[in-house]
Parts: sequence; structure tokens; C-alpha cells
Amino acid sequence: MRAFSLTDELIDRRTFGQHFGLIIIFGLLVLGLTLLSDRFLTPANLTNILRQTAINGIISVGMTLVIITGGIDLSVGSVLALSVTIGAALMKQGWSVPVSVIAALGCGAALGCINGLLIAVARIPPFIATLGMLTVGRGLTLLYTQGQPITGLPPTFRWIGTGDIGGIPFPIILMLLVFIIGGIFLYRTTYGMQIYLMGDNPVAARLVGVPVTQLTVLVYTLSGLCAALAGLVLIARLDSAQPTIGLGYELNAIAAVVVGGTSFSGGEGGLVGTLLGALLIETLNNGLNLLNVSPLWEQVVKGVVIALALLLYRLISRTAQST
Repeated sequence: MRAFSLTDELIDRRTFGQHFGLIIIFGLLVLGLTLLSDRFLTPANLTNILRQTAINGIISVGMTLVIITGGIDLSVGSVLALSVTIGAALMKQGWSVPVSVIAALGCGAALGCINGLLIAVARIPPFIATLGMLTVGRGLTLLYTQGQPITGLPPTFRWIGTGDIGGIPFPIILMLLVFIIGGIFLYRTTYGMQIYLMGDNPVAARLVGVPVTQLTVLVYTLSGLCAALAGLVLIARLDSAQPTIGLGYELNAIAAVVVGGTSFSGGEGGLVGTLLGALLIETLNNGLNLLNVSPLWEQVVKGVVIALALLLYRLISRTAQST
């Protein structure tokens, strides 16, 4: 079990090595894209990268909590889609923006709670439970929308995705707030310590009185809530809730968390690494778009680069830890 506090995550020798490796990989990626495209290192493009990172970053906060417990959530893309289409439909029907937003967030939290109950109470493995929710959520979204996009959202709602405070885009501010709140929860509360204990050894955690069932339901509920929140930012920016929205988002979130050093075996990882991982993933996505890489090859190139980055940064991490 590792990283009980933010200070531990920042100064722990092994964790520092992982972060150092990520920073080097990120720097090499930025350098390469700067040399390959004169449009990369511009204020407008850098702001766009941070805006895109906000979406994946918010989802990844919830995914980090889930993976630290030793679980996985494959349903975040579908949970996002169903939640935001419900919220968008309510706004189009004349419901107020606050009520519609609360409904969307409530839907995401409820779907996440169902995942948690299936895993903790029904004893269904996380992979199977969330894979089922992925399919059910996407199917319900298509049924609810009849395959049609919902557009023309209220200007007051669209500010969530397009507005700014003091020149800083609101999605970026919101992402940072979510990371801060997530950090307080993970590093400064008893629940956070218990999440690490549960991920490290669930049997021992039960024996020492950790409420494993309740914590499992809680982390999956938070994962669904984060997915819905990220989805609201996304549709506010696009002014459209497509029934196919969120496809593949679970893979980006998992990649950000794992690249950030959180272990699939549970009990190890943290949000600092997740933020760095999300930045790396979205910078890569942005670079591929700028370089006009064919969509047919984009996923292949992205997968190869992520795999090479993981190998390289683990080598750097081990070197940093041994010095």
C-alpha cells in the first residue's frame, strides 16, 4: 500500500521517480510536436489542449479512485452519454438549467451506484458489471434519443463549456477544482486511507473494520458522478448531445490513470500522476490531429506511442529510484 497523503505522493522515492519519468516523456512529446508542427506551441492550441484535458481529467479522477480499490469502470463513456442526453432533453423541454444539471449529475451517480451494488453486493466482477453497464447505458441512450442529437442548448448552460473567469476557461478551473476536492477526499479523509487499504488487501481491510461494501459503492458512485460532470462540460462546449457521445472515453481515462502510475492491482497510485497522464494523453491526441494523421491510423499510432512512453518512463523511474 502506498501514498497515504499528497506529501507522500510528491516526495516518496518511487512515486517521485514515476512523476519524473512522466515529466521527461511529456517534455519529449512537446519538443517533438513543436518541431513537427508550427501550430502546436501557440497560445490558442495550448489552451485547446487544456480544455480537452479538462474532460478526460474529470473522468480520470473518478477512475483513479476505482482503480486504487483494485476495480475498473468500463462504463464511464455510456454513463456520460445517458446522463447528458437526459439533462439536455430536460433543458429543451423548458426545465431550468440548474434542475437539468442536477438531474444529469444524479443520473450519473445513480448509474455508478448500480455498478457498485452489482460489484459489492451481487459479487459480480468489476470488469463484467461495468461492461454490462457500458452496453445497457449506450442502448438506453439510443432508445431515449431515437438516435437523434439534441442541439440548441440554453446560452446560460453553454457558459459551462465556453465561458471563462479572469481569462481562464471555466472547464480548466472546474477540472482543477475536481482534482483538489478529489485530493482532499483521497489524502485527508479516513475514507481515502481506507480506499488504499481496501485496494492493497481487501480481506485484511475487512478484518480491521474497513466498510468494503460501502466504499465500493461510494467509489463507483463518484466515478459515475465525474463522468456526468465531464459530459455536461462537453455538451456545453459543443452545444449538442449526440447519442454516440462518450464513445471510447473509458479507454482514455484508463490510459491516463495507468500512465500516471496507478496500479491495476490496487492500493497504489494518486491524482498527481493522473493529472500528468491526462495531459500527456490529450497532448498526444492534439498532436495527431495537427499532423493530420488519418483516423484509420490514429488509434494505432496512439497505442504504439502510449506503449513506448510507458516503457520509457518506467525505465526512467527505475533509474531515478536507484540513484
